[in-house]
Amino acid sequence: MDKGLHFTLCVVTTVLLLRESSQAGEEKDPEVLAAPKPGFGIDSRRTGEGLPTLTVTTILEDPYVMVRGAELEGYCIELLAALAGMLRFQYRVKVVGDGQYGAVTAGGNWSGMIGEILRRDADIAVAPLTVTSAREEVVSFTTPFLQTGIGILLRKDTTSQDMSFFHFLSPFSKETWTALLFAYLLTCFCLFLVARLSPCEWNEPKNEENHFTFLNSLWFGAGALALQGATPRPQALSVRVIAVVWWLFTLALLAAYIANFTALLSSGSEQLPIQTFEDLVKQRNLEFGTLEGSSTFYYFKNSKNPIHQMIYEYMEKRREHVLVKTYQEAVQRVMDSNYAFIGESISQDLAAARHCNLIRAPEVIGARGFGIATAQASPWTKPLSIAVLKLREAGDLDYLRNKWWESSCLRQSRDRWGPLEPPALGGLFLTLGIGLALGVLAALAELSSSSRRAAAHAKKSCCSVFTEEICTRLRIKGTARQSQDTSGKANA
Repeated sequence: MDKGLHFTLCVVTTVLLLRESSQAGEEKDPEVLAAPKPGFGIDSRRTGEGLPTLTVTTILEDPYVMVRGAELEGYCIELLAALAGMLRFQYRVKVVGDGQYGAVTAGGNWSGMIGEILRRDADIAVAPLTVTSAREEVVSFTTPFLQTGIGILLRKDTTSQDMSFFHFLSPFSKETWTALLFAYLLTCFCLFLVARLSPCEWNEPKNEENHFTFLNSLWFGAGALALQGATPRPQALSVRVIAVVWWLFTLALLAAYIANFTALLSSGSEQLPIQTFEDLVKQRNLEFGTLEGSSTFYYFKNSKNPIHQMIYEYMEKRREHVLVKTYQEAVQRVMDSNYAFIGESISQDLAAARHCNLIRAPEVIGARGFGIATAQASPWTKPLSIAVLKLREAGDLDYLRNKWWESSCLRQSRDRWGPLEPPALGGLFLTLGIGLALGVLAALAELSSSSRRAAAHAKKSCCSVFTEEICTRLRIKGTARQSQDTSGKANA
């Protein structure tokens, strides 16, 4: 009995000790702490005691990192908060001391954010830092969180060509103008033909004059194009059908012309003379350069492309005049002088969205990405890469991109307001064709009705009278005589 009681007490004591040990272990284990939920509004510096703290270096550049009052905000700040929420770490953000991204100095050391990571002044760099082979040799990069390239930022008034003498033809393409001329001539011919065939327009061909001659038909069509009334005025239903369809066609056509011409004038969307980097090298009106010590500068330095080598030689010879220290300085210089800035295309898109007088040239070279830099063999590299991929798959990176690159002006580019091609007006031309066909059919119906009445009165064949009427109205004398001889023999 005593042994059984002793055994029971030992079992109960052991269970209690194991439970207390388990609870103590859970309290000391950081994995079971309430982790902050991933989101773009969470500052992990304020959540969780005992979490690891990372020193983050960055650079001030709109819209990635900006100073608002006593705090930092921007694309990279929100991205950093999301990563901290997912990986459960605290962070301390510091702006890079020398204001550089990272390049090899004359002494063989690295400057900028790359140098701070190598010197252990920072654990990671969250900034618009381009992934390059030279940087990859000394630090590690995560999966890129933004894709970009190298483009040319220009001011619109320094790139627009002088308007040509025939600038008023710009709203329509050459094919559209050709189709319009063909439609005009075809409509005028149909007016002339239908006015001659219709007995309601021309009752007595032998005794009266037909006002709708071909020249008068051309004048009538031109008057409709200019929204002006023109004589002669149609009387027959068939002629009026064609006239109404032509009026509707010209009304819609003029509306499209005026709208497109106004857009072309207001947007200054003439063909840019600088479309490519080759165009930039050939011109002599604009200076061009890039950020000093940036990956863009070294891209042209290491490129084997002859055009790129010419760009590098130009920037190297005049580096004190064309290389800029900061992105803000570059944008301001483009706005204030005849200067073209070569840099990251995604940053240039932002500048063009914020400043309506700026535009980026179409060509983009050197596809690349922005990644988070860490020290080599850092345990944070892979988790950060996986977290970036998860944010991309969830659409959060697209959300940030749209939020911080929102345009403040309505850009009317040439792609949107270019010359109208024929397919854009295809329905309009189809309507005109159907109207012309209806007008011709109505004229034939009117002439057929008149021929039947005349045939019944003269006791002749309806077909012969119809043929005579057509030959008389079209002034086909030979055919008319042959028809008269045939009808005379039939009567004899």
